[in-house]
Amino acid sequence: MDETANDYGDQTRQTGPRAAGAPAGRTRALLARVHPGTWPVLLGAVGLAGIAMVHFVDPNEPGHYPSCPWLVLTGTWCPGCGTMRAVHALSNLDVIGALEMNVFLVAMVPYLLYSYINWLHRSFRPRTGPPPPWTRRRRILNAVWLWSLLVGIIAFWILRNTPIGLFLAPGGVPAVSPMYG
Repeated sequence: MDETANDYGDQTRQTGPRAAGAPAGRTRALLARVHPGTWPVLLGAVGLAGIAMVHFVDPNEPGHYPSCPWLVLTGTWCPGCGTMRAVHALSNLDVIGALEMNVFLVAMVPYLLYSYINWLHRSFRPRTGPPPPWTRRRRILNAVWLWSLLVGIIAFWILRNTPIGLFLAPGGVPAVSPMYG
């Protein structure tokens, strides 16, 4: 199997008899023909459709959406509990209501928007020169941020299920848990 490389040493495609006959080779060939901007545009369209659905079908009304499986099984709030109600409140421009439902989601919205816009921009305007020299150090920094995010999510999860963190529970209502019995 032959592989071709671009100027930066990245493997771009596979050639030869094995690549043409293998299903993975055909899939890779089909995906190589898709414009890189397709994926962020599709994700944005699906996200906007989801926001529109949550906006028009109120999650505060019982019976429209399934209950959180974690809440049903354990009786405690998961980090995502209240997210649909927070998105509904944000789509109605009610920031205070969204903060009452899931403060972590509201805190993450600026980062999520920045990351999505950056991904969209890089998909339509790829870098033409060599990668910047600080890329290696930045990858290590990204690992630190990912671990920090994981610790933050777990801390939020634990804190919102204690009497001290009751203000973090969706709507400030304690979960039906033996902890509050």
